[in-house]
Amino acid sequence: MKSILTIAVLLLSFTACAASFDCTKAKAADEKAICTTPSLNDKDVEMTTTYHLLRGLFAMGVQGDMQDAQQAWLKNRRQCGGDITCLNHAYNSRLQQLNAMYDSINKPL
Repeated sequence: MKSILTIAVLLLSFTACAASFDCTKAKAADEKAICTTPSLNDKDVEMTTTYHLLRGLFAMGVQGDMQDAQQAWLKNRRQCGGDITCLNHAYNSRLQQLNAMYDSINKPL
């Protein structure tokens, strides 16, 4: 059975029709590739939604660590340039990290 986080992410990603940033302002090769590749666009929305949902579940110290990790990930993603395979790998890796973080939360049910 899928976790509630996964279900929420899927529902939110269906309603999103653009990447997590303004594609009309995309200048970097990675951003342009994300905006023109629907599967990457979907992963970007899923990753951003998951990240923001998780941030709300933790105290400020962990939120700061999450923000630092997200900034480091964005820097690494930028190194992919327009390489779709590299970008897919980057998103898959980050989504695995975020899902593992969610799975580690002690849930009452």
